[in-house]
Amino acid sequence: MSQKYCNSLEKYSRFKTREVLIGNIGIGGNNPIRIQSMTTTNTMNTEETVNECIRLIHAGCELIRITAPSIKESKNLRNIKDSLLTKGYNTPIIADIHYTPNAAEIAAEIVEKVRINPGNYVDKKRFKKIEYSDQDYFNELKKIELRFLPLVNICKKHNTAMRIGTNHGSLSDRILSRYGDTALGMVESAMEFVRICHRNNYHQIILSMKSSNPKIMIQAYRLLVNQMLKEKMNYPIHLGVTEAGDGNQGRVKSAVGIGALLEDGIGDTIRVSLTEPPENEIPVAKHIIKHIYKRNIENNIKPIINYKINPFKYLKRKTNIVSNIGGSNVPIVLTDLSFKKIKKVSLFNLGYKYSVKLDKWHISDRATDYIYLGENKINFTPPGNLGLVYNYKLWKEINQGYPFFSFYEYMNSEVFHPKINFIYCVHSDITPSFIKKIKRDLTVVLIIGNISGHMTEQRSFFVELINKNIYNPVIINRTYDNNISSDQLKISGSIDVGSLLCDGLGDGIMFSSFKNLSPPHLNNLAFSILQSTRNRISKTEYISCPSCGRTLFDLQETTEKIRNATSHLKGLKIGIMGCIVNGPGEMADADYGYVGSGKDKITLYKGHEIIKKNVPTINALDELIQLIKDNGDWKFPQ
Repeated sequence: MSQKYCNSLEKYSRFKTREVLIGNIGIGGNNPIRIQSMTTTNTMNTEETVNECIRLIHAGCELIRITAPSIKESKNLRNIKDSLLTKGYNTPIIADIHYTPNAAEIAAEIVEKVRINPGNYVDKKRFKKIEYSDQDYFNELKKIELRFLPLVNICKKHNTAMRIGTNHGSLSDRILSRYGDTALGMVESAMEFVRICHRNNYHQIILSMKSSNPKIMIQAYRLLVNQMLKEKMNYPIHLGVTEAGDGNQGRVKSAVGIGALLEDGIGDTIRVSLTEPPENEIPVAKHIIKHIYKRNIENNIKPIINYKINPFKYLKRKTNIVSNIGGSNVPIVLTDLSFKKIKKVSLFNLGYKYSVKLDKWHISDRATDYIYLGENKINFTPPGNLGLVYNYKLWKEINQGYPFFSFYEYMNSEVFHPKINFIYCVHSDITPSFIKKIKRDLTVVLIIGNISGHMTEQRSFFVELINKNIYNPVIINRTYDNNISSDQLKISGSIDVGSLLCDGLGDGIMFSSFKNLSPPHLNNLAFSILQSTRNRISKTEYISCPSCGRTLFDLQETTEKIRNATSHLKGLKIGIMGCIVNGPGEMADADYGYVGSGKDKITLYKGHEIIKKNVPTINALDELIQLIKDNGDWKFPQ
């Protein structure tokens, strides 16, 4: 029980939660995983909000969240709901509340569900360390209960559901002072409110633990389930990676965090948070769910008996260093070019550019580390740092690059490379003789595939290696049916590989050739997964909220402008937030922040510290760049 967070580590088995009704939609229990999103319009503009709701419904959204930052917006939810009903739409509405308990109490009489954030519903966040005695802390909890109970009673009276949604970046000073900036702090922030509901016999509750960092988000949700099991609770769970951003990176990051939890049966409803029109979120959510529902296919993976991986804390698997693979090295990317003839131009979209004039290669931060050539030969001099990998027989013939062995070839060969030997194998290849041989061979890098197609088969492989004290580095290989769409492949690849990397498993990624995605796209996917799991930072990271009725500027346009000016700043994290609710707290660990503070006004942050207030929007980007320069983090584009 101490580390239990799911029903099974091998087979798909959904964590059984109680059913909570939100209007006519059942969440949890035996209901399917539900999809929701949030409007971006001004809540006081009834017509625009209604039209956006209708677009979401037609896209497949089952629950719609609308911001209600004050009493007037909460009251206008009735007009929005009535207008939707008049047009024939009865999709449940969720009121999004942060700092205003009075607004929540009004909304609870109108809509089917309210969402509160315990970090700022009653508590405050001023980044102050406070010393509490146990009695002082208990007294603070009693104050919270007195302020929270009116909402609980209204929800009970009107049969209104409630999401108690913790955000990693908005933990209160009280929680941070007691538990630190931890997954446990996120869980306790919610559970304090849950226990109040529980004591007062109110159970129409859904819980969430959102973070912009998928690793932290995964750990927090697992710990939440663990804590509920200890307290004999089973409330439904809403999943989301907050401030995921836009484009492919936003989709990959969302798939990693949401998918890793759904793989283990955690999650009853999901929302993909993209800095794009909200209807763009729905297809991504559908692809995530489609991937998970395929997990129902039976597999023959043996039960994991001795699971030594801590599910609540990230720790990278200990491995030997083989050249630039394993140990403390960042995970590598191995690109499959075995199916096509290789020319210099083949490398141009894999991060390498050749200058004829200078007769030299220029290498980007997203340049693949190795290429698998199979039976192909190349007739040009490749970049010096690019590793060439050939099938074993060809390697032996040409005596160039590194060998790629099958399990059988490795076990029966007496000729090896003195530095690196890649061995492709699957779980069933872990025989006593194989273990004995690779344990004493410090040149071996394993490339693990799978037969069942399930991520859990490869997880089981890693567990076997850990339990048998095998420290050879491992590259995760994924192969998919050629009939899979390019969009589905990106989501499935992110889930299958990202789930393992978030648990510290894997020293590299190799996607085999596919019909619908070219090697450059697969190379970018691999680097996006490594960036999303924070295992290898190869570009600037943007923590941008998906916009809502509180947003004080055009988030999509602004994010694009900031990206165009700063995308060369590798490793820097920039938070772009539409309002103070998604301000310094929600940015969590961003290095710099650009936050809406009023109409056409921006506040700039360095970490959690306000540097400049009320900067006119027209000057804000230049001021942000100057702030980055003043702190020594600016580099000129090459």
